[in-house]
Amino acid sequence: MARRRYVARGVPGGYRVWDNRGRRWWGDLYELCPDELVEALNGEADPAKLTALMKRYRALKR
Repeated sequence: MARRRYVARGVPGGYRVWDNRGRRWWGDLYELCPDELVEALNGEADPAKLTALMKRYRALKR
């Protein structure tokens, strides 16, 4: 299996998405693990789908 570019990592207060290639955090801090968002980032990069998932996970932390 190929090494994934984006992975969700647990941090104090929730989860963050780590970019292995860029070696930096991507996106916001999420309270729930953003599994679908990580799958979409590692799969085909559909901007509409990514935007919808980011909005959904942001709304869950309010």
